[in-house]
Amino acid sequence: MLKRWRKQKKTLVKVSLVKGTLSHAIVGRHGAAKVYLQPASEGTGIIAGGSMRAIFEVMGVRNILAKCIGSTNPYNVVRATINGLVSTRSASEIALKRGFKVEDLTS
Repeated sequence: MLKRWRKQKKTLVKVSLVKGTLSHAIVGRHGAAKVYLQPASEGTGIIAGGSMRAIFEVMGVRNILAKCIGSTNPYNVVRATINGLVSTRSASEIALKRGFKVEDLTS
């Protein structure tokens, strides 16, 4: 049991959130399921289907628009959502990779 917990702890990933929402739109895919995740303005809430809604509530996302395209199999939708969230990059990561400052990217 202890070994399994250590393995799971190593697979945790950080998702950068900006004011309770995503920093940019994302498309996640798994099998025939495709999900579109879009940041939303303050006060919008979680506009998403059941399996995606559960993930966002656990993560602490407060404002997001999400749409499931293709397969609606809950297992594949969850995996597609997680794949999309893992692929997010923050502005500081992109600036570091390109050799710019964050202010240069936003202006």
